[in-house]
Amino acid sequence: MVTIVGVRFKKAGKIYYFSPGDLKVAAGDGCIVETARGVEFGEIVIEPRDVPETEVVQPLKQVLRSANEEDYARLETNKVRAQEAFQIAVEKVAEHKLPMRLLEAEYTLDDSKLIFSFTAEGRVDFRDLVKDLAAVFRTRIELRQVGVRDEAKIIGGLGSCGRGLCCATFLGEFEPVSIKMAKEQNLSLNPAKISGVCGRLMCCLKYESQVYEDNKQAFGKCCKGAPVIIDEFYDEVEEEDDYYDDLLREDSIQEVDYQMMVETAEIEKNIKEEPKKPQRRTSRPKKKRKPKATGEKPAAKEQEQAPVKQAGENTPKKRRRPRRRKGKPKTENKGE
Repeated sequence: MVTIVGVRFKKAGKIYYFSPGDLKVAAGDGCIVETARGVEFGEIVIEPRDVPETEVVQPLKQVLRSANEEDYARLETNKVRAQEAFQIAVEKVAEHKLPMRLLEAEYTLDDSKLIFSFTAEGRVDFRDLVKDLAAVFRTRIELRQVGVRDEAKIIGGLGSCGRGLCCATFLGEFEPVSIKMAKEQNLSLNPAKISGVCGRLMCCLKYESQVYEDNKQAFGKCCKGAPVIIDEFYDEVEEEDDYYDDLLREDSIQEVDYQMMVETAEIEKNIKEEPKKPQRRTSRPKKKRKPKATGEKPAAKEQEQAPVKQAGENTPKKRRRPRRRKGKPKTENKGE
């Protein structure tokens, strides 16, 4: 087991594991850590806990120190400087007439690097742009190309539901979404209805996908293999004794539901008190089958023509054996 803390560098960014060492930190505290991009400011979102070594990417970096007031002041100053750098970079891109769109600019905490994020349809030759930006800002410049989903995450916006985008609000990582998830949930396959602001399939299709798969395994025809354990919600708990009596004691039940449950409980008590009457089986006379319509004479005429039997004679009817067909005689060879 390894002791870790979860650190996030952006509002809805990915969570990275670091070793707290001997520091006493808690969730919500700021900290200073060293990353591949340099020294950065992060917020602790997962308090110290022990996890298996298989969940940690080695080597595990350590938290340098807790953030102080100077770090918070420097962070705010870097945000203002990054906005100014973004405006200058947009003008430089227009001068070089590059087919790219800048999204944001970000300074590291120690001012060792200035990072620009952009989107483009293909590869862009921005070597001349980097030289101009380095001459203006006098620091190391990094241009990072991102996809359309990351673009929506950075810019933000409103979804078709009227709320803020999930990726810009709380989603730390993008999970793969397929059109099969929309089919399993019986949703319309109209691209305008199942696509997000980014033009890709909406991330919320993934939220209930697992529930639909579990229900299909439990109740569908495609259940194969070992039996699936169903949740208690689907058990027949209403058949248990005093089921409604326990529910009547809860305070969260509304008045209308309470009256219905009281009536149901009274009906169940009356049913239990009434003795069960044995059911009588009534024998119905068997219907006589009508004779099949054939070329023979009707049964009434046959009875008239048949000889009258004397009373007391119980002679069994003789069954006729089926006639055997005679084989065709073999033709003799005339030559013989």
